[in-house]
Amino acid sequence: MNRSDAEPDGVSLDQIVDVLCQIRDRQEMGQFLQEILTPAELHDLALRWELMRRLAQGDAQRQIAGEMGVSLCKITRGAKILKKEDSITHTILFGKKTV
Repeated sequence: MNRSDAEPDGVSLDQIVDVLCQIRDRQEMGQFLQEILTPAELHDLALRWELMRRLAQGDAQRQIAGEMGVSLCKITRGAKILKKEDSITHTILFGKKTV
């Protein structure tokens, strides 16, 4: 995604991050996401997180693609992110950096 896709009409990613960081309550976060995202966007977000979780568990990419009905491109992108030990996603899913 290029910068202009992430920042329509001058709304910066920083502003969105600031709003998300302000929400501390789990129910409020869920409600906020439901308010600003369409059901399809929520589904895509949940799907992306599930494939990342399954990659972290060691499931095979082709197995994930077949069972979840997602492209290998999305799965490959997720796998590349998880290989980066300094990625936030890696730290969240593995709990710590590996050596």
